[in-house]
Order: sequence, then structure tokens, then C-alpha cells
Amino acid sequence: MCKLYVLTVEFGLSAKMRTMILSPPTLVPNANAQVFFYVAGGVSLLGSCIGLRRSSRKLYQPLYVRSTKTFLCSASTEDDRPSAEEVLPDPSDEGEQENEKSTGSKGDGTENKASNEPEVSSGPLLPGVKPSGAVGRIPRTVIDALKDQVFGFDTFFVTGQEPYEGGVLFNGNLRGDPSKSYAKINGRLQEKFGDQYRLFLLFNPEDDKPVAIVTLKELIESDPATVPEWFAAGAFGLVTLYTVLLRNSPSIQMDFLSTMGNFQLPSEGIPGALATFTILLAHEASHIFAANSTGAKLGIPYFVPSLQLGSFGGITRVTSTLRKREDLLKIAAAGPLIGSGVAVLLLLIGLALTPGEGQGITINATAFHDSLLVGALAKVFMGESLKEGATVQVDPLVLWAWTGLLINGINSIPAGELDGGRIAQALWGRKVWSRVNGVSIALLGFSALFSDISLYWVVLIIFLQRGPITPQAEEISSPENPYVVAGISVLLLSLLICLPFPFSFS
Repeated sequence: MCKLYVLTVEFGLSAKMRTMILSPPTLVPNANAQVFFYVAGGVSLLGSCIGLRRSSRKLYQPLYVRSTKTFLCSASTEDDRPSAEEVLPDPSDEGEQENEKSTGSKGDGTENKASNEPEVSSGPLLPGVKPSGAVGRIPRTVIDALKDQVFGFDTFFVTGQEPYEGGVLFNGNLRGDPSKSYAKINGRLQEKFGDQYRLFLLFNPEDDKPVAIVTLKELIESDPATVPEWFAAGAFGLVTLYTVLLRNSPSIQMDFLSTMGNFQLPSEGIPGALATFTILLAHEASHIFAANSTGAKLGIPYFVPSLQLGSFGGITRVTSTLRKREDLLKIAAAGPLIGSGVAVLLLLIGLALTPGEGQGITINATAFHDSLLVGALAKVFMGESLKEGATVQVDPLVLWAWTGLLINGINSIPAGELDGGRIAQALWGRKVWSRVNGVSIALLGFSALFSDISLYWVVLIIFLQRGPITPQAEEISSPENPYVVAGISVLLLSLLICLPFPFSFS
């Protein structure tokens, strides 16, 4: 007679631990296995955070170029302006200043070079902009030319300027359609100064009025990937490959310590690993395809290993300046849409298949309460056989697809620089994104009290993906309606995946 063994798993973000009965083979559970998985999961995530942060500080530039003040792509505050004592000259120096003007030299006889020194602007940095000390700064003559010849009544009427470290920030009144005005201003900038400078047209979050920022090109160009970055990405890819195999190998999960030396056991996880990587690669390939369609460049994807799901997905930075929010929306929404679509397709196939003898997985029906989407689909396909407290047999493809669906779902949460966070910023702007981001992280932190997946995910966001998002060249214009629908669909799909199924199956 074939014996059964019990494997405890957790799906979604619920706090309940579900019992899944598999048959065959015969295994004896190890009491230390669950404790080991929690400890190893924490070590794995901590290693991922430390490794990614140390491999290259420029990998996540927005995390390291912050000023001492909070600044979200806006004008500098009153505190950044020089005080009266700093601006007004000392009366005792007036005679010396007059002497310098007449002789062209200082009191010690040296030549006065101050008139030849370019006046610079200084202040807080744009997210993702490098410090300008080693590159150079914008001369006063260029700043005057920008006000008089680049901006104008028909595009952006300048009413004042602010000190700014990465270049110069102009306050003013925006005229006409933002995208057309930006195109005119940028055309004049290129015609006047060539390819030396970059223009940003952004909202000031303090008063929601447009501001224009001009900065040196060298300050926003991303350096090419280095050998250590490629090595780190490859190392994390190999670790992720192993954790995905481990996640789909029940024999190892039941007694990890005594099976560590048996390298043949991970081979039983190959079918599940293939399904998971099919979903992950569809997700990442969609990002790349969308980036190519907009002319954007992406960095090396870093796959994040996870002992709970096999992988938390990939982290990919945008290495070029995007033209507008719509481009960010296209890139961010493409991955979850296609990745979730592939996962749902595999889930439907798995629910439609009748498990062969000795191949099915027996699951307690209450497990389907962990996801609103999966629970609803399971009820449609299984009908009256899915009842509270009963056990049902499903094809393993159901669990593999469910895992891939959950990976896409948690990446679509509107927090930090996750796909969902980028979608929120592209849809509603940076000010709304900052509020949604805070609420999402707070809710994840609360759910971390009940779910280890939420705990590791919120730690990863705080350490690696908290933002701010690097600005787009023109952030005033809203995306077109079809892309808005796509972005909102991704956010709603994330809710359907992560929220529990509230209705009774009976």
C-alpha cells in the first residue's frame, strides 16, 4: 500500500499554513526542516541585499545621490538660498573692490581671475544625477543664454531661477501642450549648445507648478556594465536556479540536512523549474521588448533567489533617460502583463488536466482561499468537487503556475521601484507615487507580522528598491488612455492575486 507524506506550504500573503498531501513517494518529515527554511531564507535575502549593494554603488544610483534634504525633482526650498550675510558685501572691502576693478588685480598683485571664473549654480540633486564636482558646471553666460534664447513666451516663460547642484533650475509659466513645448525647448537647446546639456520638465511637488531643469549630459549618463556586475548577476542567477529547483523538489524540502549530499534529488524539480523560468523569462523579455520600442536602455537583470517561491523575480534598472511618463508605463506594465498572462494560461491548462495515477497532488480545498483569482478559477473548473474541508487532486502544473503568478503579483505592488511603483508614478505623477509608496510599504510591513514572504519582500524593497525613481525628461504630460488602462489592469491584477478568496466553496 502506498503511504502518504505531508508537506506544509504557504501561498499568497495569508497567515494560514495549508496542508498539502502528495503521493507517492514515502518520506519521513524532519522536525527541523521548517526552522531551517526560515533561517536560510533570511540569510539568503540578507546576502542578496548586501551583495547587490556592494557589487556596484552605481547599480541603484537613486539610493546614493540624496542630499541632506528631501527632494523629489522639485525646486530648491528657501533654505537652499544664500542668507543676507552671505550675499551682501562687507563695507570695509569696498575700497579694495574699487581698487581691484581699476587695476584688474588683487591687493597682493596677483592677476584677478574671478572675472574669468564661471559662476555656477548649486543645490540638491535630481534622483539619479551624479555629483558635478569632477565634471564641470554650467557657466553664467550659458545660464543667461538659456533664459534669453532657449526658453521663450511660446514655450516656458522664465520668472526666476534657483541654485541647483546638477545644473540650473528655472521657475516659470508653461505655455501650450507640455510635450510640444518640451520639443521646442529641447530643439533650441540642441541647436544652441549641441549635445552638452539635458533638459527636464518636471512638477514642483510643493505647488504642483512646472519647473525646468538643465543639467550637463555627463551627470546623467550611466556608465556601462562592468565585469564585477556581470559576475554578480551570473552568481545570483545560479543561486536562483538552485532555489527554484529546491522549491520544486519535495524530497529535499522534507529532510534538507540529510539530503544535502545527494545532488540527484534536485533533478525532480526540473519540470517545476522549467515552468517557473518560463514565466520569469516571459516577464523579463517583455520589459526588454518594451524598452527597445521606446528607445530606452536597460541594465543587467539581477534575479533574486527565494526559498519560499524559488525566486522573487528580477531587478532591472533603466540606464537611459526616458522621454516621458508614458515610456515608463510601457516598460513597467509589459512585464507583469505578459508574465501574468503566461502564468494564467499555464494555470488554466493545469486545472483542465486530469492528473494521471501517481502524478497528481492532493490539496486541501482551503488552500485556494489564499488567492482571489486562483480560488475563483479553481471553483469554475472543479465545481461541486471543491468544498470546504475536502481534498482535491490537481495537476502539479497548477502549483507551478500559481507560484509564477504570485511572483508577478508581488512585483506589481505599487511600492518603490517595483513594476507597480513605476506604474503608479507613470499614471499619477511623483507626488501621488510618494503617498501610494508609503501606504503600500506600511501595509506590507503589517502583513509581515503574519507572512514570511511579506517580511522578506518589504526588507528587499527598503534596501534595494525604495526609490526615488529616476526622472523622465518630460513628466508633465499624462499617458494616453490605452496605456492607462494597461497600467491600472496590472495594479488590479496584483490585488486579485494577493487578496484572499472571501467566499465559501460549499
